[in-house]
Amino acid sequence: MYASIRALDHLLDSMPAVGPSRRRQLGAFRGELSRALALDAFRPARDSLTTLLDVRTLQRYFDVAESGELRDRLVGGGRPPTSRATNQARRDCVDLLLAAARQPRLQTAAPPWGRDPATRPPVALRPTPQPGELAELRGRLGDALSAQLDPGQARFTAMVAMVLDTAARAGELAGQQLADLHEDMSHVTVRRRPQHSTAAVALAGPDVLPLSMLTTRALRQWLPARGQLTAPLQGAATALWVSLRSNHTGLPDDHGRAALRPPGLPLEDRGLARAYATGRRRYALAHLLPPKMEQLRRAVTPTTPPDRR
Repeated sequence: MYASIRALDHLLDSMPAVGPSRRRQLGAFRGELSRALALDAFRPARDSLTTLLDVRTLQRYFDVAESGELRDRLVGGGRPPTSRATNQARRDCVDLLLAAARQPRLQTAAPPWGRDPATRPPVALRPTPQPGELAELRGRLGDALSAQLDPGQARFTAMVAMVLDTAARAGELAGQQLADLHEDMSHVTVRRRPQHSTAAVALAGPDVLPLSMLTTRALRQWLPARGQLTAPLQGAATALWVSLRSNHTGLPDDHGRAALRPPGLPLEDRGLARAYATGRRRYALAHLLPPKMEQLRRAVTPTTPPDRR
C-alpha cells in the first residue's frame, strides 16, 4: 500500500461522522485514488498525502476518473465515462477531504445552470409501470409462490411484494428490521427516508401499513431461508433483508487480500438494487418490472387496503 493511501486512510478515519451513502462514496473515491496511483502519471503522489491532495494531482485525477479508466469493473465489456451524478459526488468527496485536511476547496467552474439549485433544470423521471402491468406482476409473483422457492427467489419475491404494498424506497427497505413485522405478518412498520427530507417528515414518525396476502406468503418463504443464513451469526443479525452469500468489503486487508464478509449480513441500498436487478432478469420479469426499483415505487401508493384473501 502506498504511503499516501495509508495517510489518506488515517484522514478518512478522523473525519466527522457521515451518512452511509456518503461513506460508500468516500470508499469508492479512496479506491479510485489507489488505482490512479498505479499509473505512472501519479507516481509523485505515492509517498505524500500533500502531493496527493495538490490541486494539479486532483485535477489530473478528475480527468482520468471521469473518463471511466478508474472503474473497478467493466460495464458492457468496457469502461465508459462516468455519469454527471458520479462526477459531482466525486468532487463532493474531495471537498470533504480537503476540509478535513484544513485545505481550501478547489476552485472549479460553475455548472451551466449556475450555483443556485433553484435554477437547475428539472430531471426527467423514468416511466413507471401501468396498473395492468402491476396486476399481471402480482399474478406472476403469486403463481411462483405456489412452489417452494430457493432463497434468492424467495427474497426477491418478498422484496418486490413489499414495495408493491408500501412504496418503500431502497433505503427504507435497508432499514427494515424483523421487529418491524407484526407477529401475524399482517402489517409492517416503514420509517420514511425521502430525499431532501425535512424535520417535519422526521417528526411525523413511521408508517404502519397493512400487507397483502401476497407479501405475507412471500415472507413465509423468505424468513426460514433468512434464519438459516443468519444462524451462524448467533442472533447478531436483526435486518429483514440479508445477503445470500459471502462477499468482499471492497477494501484489502493488511496482506492485500480482499476481506470477506459472511452471508446473512444486512443488505444496504446497493445490495438491494443489485438483488432487484438480478431477480428482474433471472426470473423473466423484465417486461413487467422497470429497470430501477424507484420506478416501481412511484407506480404504487400504499393507500388502498391490500388484498388479504
